[in-house]
Amino acid sequence: MSTSTTAVKQPRPPIPVSFHYGWLIIGVTFFASLNGAGIRAVPAVLINPLEADFGWSRTEIASAVAINLFLYGAVSPFVGWLLDKFGPRRVMLTSLITISVGLAGTTFVTELWQFLLLWGVVVGLGSGGMSGVLSASVATRWFIGRKGIVLGFLNSGSSTGQIIFIPLMMAIIVFAGWRVGSYVLVAITSSCVFLVWFFMRDDPSEVGLEPYNEGPGATTAANAGETNKAAVTAEPVMGILDAIKTPTFWLLCGVFFVCGGTANGLIGTHLIPYTLDRGFDPTAAAATVGIMGGMNFVGTLFSGWLTDRVDSRKLLAVVFAFRGGALFFLPFVEGIGGLTVFAVIYGLDWFATVPPVVTLAGRTFGKQSIGRIYGWIFLAHQVGGAAMALGGGMVFSYFGDYEMAFFVGGFMGLLAAGFAMSIRPKPELRPPMAPAPAAA
Repeated sequence: MSTSTTAVKQPRPPIPVSFHYGWLIIGVTFFASLNGAGIRAVPAVLINPLEADFGWSRTEIASAVAINLFLYGAVSPFVGWLLDKFGPRRVMLTSLITISVGLAGTTFVTELWQFLLLWGVVVGLGSGGMSGVLSASVATRWFIGRKGIVLGFLNSGSSTGQIIFIPLMMAIIVFAGWRVGSYVLVAITSSCVFLVWFFMRDDPSEVGLEPYNEGPGATTAANAGETNKAAVTAEPVMGILDAIKTPTFWLLCGVFFVCGGTANGLIGTHLIPYTLDRGFDPTAAAATVGIMGGMNFVGTLFSGWLTDRVDSRKLLAVVFAFRGGALFFLPFVEGIGGLTVFAVIYGLDWFATVPPVVTLAGRTFGKQSIGRIYGWIFLAHQVGGAAMALGGGMVFSYFGDYEMAFFVGGFMGLLAAGFAMSIRPKPELRPPMAPAPAAA
């Protein structure tokens, strides 16, 4: 009698690599996030051409940006739930395809309502899947060691997107028009779809690995499965109804409201129109934003490194203090030298807030809840961005300049520094105690 055994196919990466596959996952996520961030930054260079082509007011154009930013954040809690349930790969593919459809449709707009629908609603909803919630989910799934620096690197994709997309789009608009620039964005986004489909995986177990770790407490391949299973079993999942009962949740929401309002909403939307109104050369203005993005890359990585080493509350307070000071300085800038100084200072803290916020949220609410809870915190970020994008346009329409908006932003930065120092670092969520062994 003969017996036959069926070989079990071991999971393996799509391509063989000589390093932990998690680093390739981070590379793919970074490129996709860079693409999404670059697209979100594009309205800064579209405002003036759209004013010239269609006669729309700055407030009307800023309304589309505000809708985009609001929906980008409004879907974040749902995206967090989708990431926890279905994994990053399917969420990223759906988001990128949605963005491509919205961008392609934007090239045919002739009426304001069409721009509001396509850029505001469709691109806004698609971009929601590429938000910071994605970075938090991917980093938490794939990394135990080096998580702070990984979060810093992933969130620096926003600044890198600005470095690449804003000067590129400015050059294309000057020489070929904004519609041609939109076609280029569609092509780049479509290439991201292929990369995610081929290389992206949801979990280390899908390629036969455990999360990346190092040092004395590193988990080995032999016991990773049991360790992860025990951790998941021990740690309860916290829902939003429990999270809103904690002061930390509301303080983090307040911090991120200011972050989104002063970054994406105010500077991200209105800095280039402001510099053009002040007589700066368009290429020089775009290059300055590129400098700001480059400094943000450095600042975000440094913030991630510091998050692994210092009190996250103090780091947040310092970041917002510098941001507030930079905004108070901006209305007094006269020449390209002063604008460059602002770009360096502001760029260093643009997304430096993300690693400490994610770390504080993870410690407070638990790793198994980070997607859904951080999604709600990120919603506050985008509500702030939408409010300041629209508010900046309204301030310009009423006063004829942006100075008052920048002063308000500076005050908000100092207020957020106070919020950060009010956060209590002690954990507010603890796993249930194991039952004591029965006496013999």
